[in-house]
Amino acid sequence: MKTIIILADGMSDRPIERLGGKTPLMAARTPAIDRLCARSRLGQLVTVPDDMPPGSEVANLAVLGYDVHQVYQGRGVLEAASLGVDLADNDLAMRCNLICIENGRIKNHSAGHITSEESLQLIGTLNERLAGPRVRFHPGVSYRHLLVVKGGENDFDCTPPHDVPGTPFMDVMPRPRGKSGETTQLLTGLILASQQILGSHAVNLARLSQGKDPGNSIWPWSPGRRPQMKTFRELYGLSGAVISAVDLIFGIGAYAGLKPVKVAGATGLSDTNYEGKARAACEALADLDFVFLHIEASDEAGHEGNAELKVRTIEALDRRVIAPIVECTAAMSEPVAIALLPDHATPCAVRTHTRDAVPFLIRRPGEKPDGISSFNEDTCRQGSYGLLHGDEFIKALLQRK
Repeated sequence: MKTIIILADGMSDRPIERLGGKTPLMAARTPAIDRLCARSRLGQLVTVPDDMPPGSEVANLAVLGYDVHQVYQGRGVLEAASLGVDLADNDLAMRCNLICIENGRIKNHSAGHITSEESLQLIGTLNERLAGPRVRFHPGVSYRHLLVVKGGENDFDCTPPHDVPGTPFMDVMPRPRGKSGETTQLLTGLILASQQILGSHAVNLARLSQGKDPGNSIWPWSPGRRPQMKTFRELYGLSGAVISAVDLIFGIGAYAGLKPVKVAGATGLSDTNYEGKARAACEALADLDFVFLHIEASDEAGHEGNAELKVRTIEALDRRVIAPIVECTAAMSEPVAIALLPDHATPCAVRTHTRDAVPFLIRRPGEKPDGISSFNEDTCRQGSYGLLHGDEFIKALLQRK
């Protein structure tokens, strides 16, 4: 039996007053998901342990069955793998956002969802002005980039910028844990220097003239060193592919030995190429045992606190991804197990990730369903899988002990 996981990043939420006390998943019109739900077994999954940060890197590793306490080394190293950056043993890699600071406060974590073309110019200027034997910036997609510090010590705490919109940036700068604080001082200097350079950059002046937020500061976070991970084939004996618009997910896929499938027009936002991703998933399933299809849009809507947009992203997922995948897998000669879940909740009220248990469904041909015809945070509490933790989900999906 073939298997596909459809991962709707950040789709889970909490009741919202302006949605009539419903979550976006409850408020959305999702006929395809509900039909799939009626043929599935349901449950809840805790993807983030209490002592781990509730980031997508931890949550997606857990969904794929990895012991996050053993393999988690920060987000930067995973994105380095996606970008093809070969890390030495003493390299410290960090996610490096381009963010918007306004009146000394973090306005948003994404520089107004700056384009990759614009950010490439900004990162290029930072490399010209700030890079050296120890420091190098590597461009990624939109606001998501990479900073590598050779010989950097992972002895500091840092704050993800999407956790603190509206906060004075000086209140959440990197904080040393060790005695020397040398790496912290280096990062602080880079942040402040980037603001001097980027504030007057032609790209940002043009964005301001168009009423757009500038990418006027870097923000390094989630540091780590190269992890040691077994591949998906080593763990489960399966060949597989990963489909996403996000470097982080491709990085996890690289360490997991999953074939990267990049889709033209996949943006990670609500304007992403949903149909293209669905087609790519069906094509990959024709040749491989397993597909991990990652859709980012709902997470970004949650970070924006935009409940109405989040509802629309879920409805787009239903109509433009779930419906065609159910149709194409039904026509395949080999049966296909389908799982749908978010990696974590991104409640619009708090605009960041939480450790809330997430709802999931698993539809396996020939297996008796729970008979529940609506997929949301409440109905999944009634599912026959109950509350699972960590690798219990992938073992249930693949029927491994």
